[in-house]
Amino acid sequence: MTLQEKIADLRTSALEKLPKIADEKTLNDFRVSVLGKKGKLTDILKGMKDLSNEERPKLGALANEFRDEITSLLESKKSEIEALIIAKKLENETLDVTLPGKKVTKGNRHILTQTTEEIEDIFLGMGYQIVDGYEVETDYYNFERMNLPKDHPARDMQDTFYITSDILLRTHTSPVQARTMDAHDFTKGPLKMISPGRVYRRDTDDATHSHQFHQIEGLVIDENIAMSDLKGTLDTLVKKMFGAERKIRLRPSYFPFTEPSVEADISCFKCGGKGCNVCKMTGWIEVLGAGMVHPNVLEMAGIDSKKYSGFAFGLGQERIAMLRYGINDIRGFYLGDARMSEQFK
Repeated sequence: MTLQEKIADLRTSALEKLPKIADEKTLNDFRVSVLGKKGKLTDILKGMKDLSNEERPKLGALANEFRDEITSLLESKKSEIEALIIAKKLENETLDVTLPGKKVTKGNRHILTQTTEEIEDIFLGMGYQIVDGYEVETDYYNFERMNLPKDHPARDMQDTFYITSDILLRTHTSPVQARTMDAHDFTKGPLKMISPGRVYRRDTDDATHSHQFHQIEGLVIDENIAMSDLKGTLDTLVKKMFGAERKIRLRPSYFPFTEPSVEADISCFKCGGKGCNVCKMTGWIEVLGAGMVHPNVLEMAGIDSKKYSGFAFGLGQERIAMLRYGINDIRGFYLGDARMSEQFK
C-alpha cells in the first residue's frame, strides 16, 4: 500500500470515528492518536525519505490537506460538545421563578450599642457633646491626671494590661475627659461632655465580671457647679432609662478623682422599693458612681479650681442592660450567640 493510500485510509477511518465521539477527553485522545507527534499521520510521513523528489511535494500537500480537514472537524466537534454540556447544565439548573424566594435574615444592633445610643440621646438632649478617645493610653492620662500617682493604692482596683511601663489599655474613659479639659476654651462656654467606649481591667471573667467592658463617663465644668446639679442630672438620666417613677439616692463613697464622691442608687423598678431578689431585699439598686471633680484634677488641666467647679459620673452599659432586661451573665454580651441579639430587635 502506497503512502497516499495509507493517508486516504486514515482519512476514511477518522471521518467514520469522529462523529461518534461524545466527550472532550475522548476527542482529545482521538486528536493525539491521529495528529500527535507519535500519531498515525506522523508514522505515515516517516516513509517520505524513500520517495523521489517529484513524489515528496505531492505527498506533503496531501498530508497538509488531511491535517487541515481533520483539525477543522475537531474544532467543530469540540464546540458541539461544549454546547451540549452547557445545555445539559441549563436543563439541570433551571430556576423556577414561580417558587417563593428564600427569606434573608436581617441583623440588628447589639444590645450594648442600643443602650449606648439611648444614653447618648439623653445627654445630647441636655446639651452635652459626645467625645471619643484612645483605647491605648499613657499612664499619665489614665492614672496621674485622675489624681492617681504611681504609688497610689487605688491603682490596685484598676489593674490593667500594660504594653510598656508607660503605655497601657485604659481602665476607664476618664483620659478622654483629661484631654478634653486640656483643649477646651472656657471663655467660650462651659464644658459638658460624655465619653463612651470600651475599657479594660485585669479581672477573672465570671457571670458579673469581664476583663473588658463598656463605660460612659460624664463631665461638666463651669462656674458655680454644685452637687445639686449632679443630682438633678442623674435624676433625669435615671427617670429616662428606668421610668419616671424612679427615685434616686446618693451614698457617700470614695474616688480619687472626685471630692466629695457618691454612689448613686435607684429605687427598685421590679418591686417599687418593697424588697425583692433584684434589689437584694433593700429596695435600692446601685447603678453608678459620681462626685464633684477634685480640685487637683482641675489644676492639672490648668483650670482655676477657685473659679471653676464641676461634677463627673461613670456608668457601665453592661450593668444598665443587665438590670433593664434581666440578663444574669455578662458573658452573654460577648459570646456571639445570635439568639442573644435576636431578643432585642
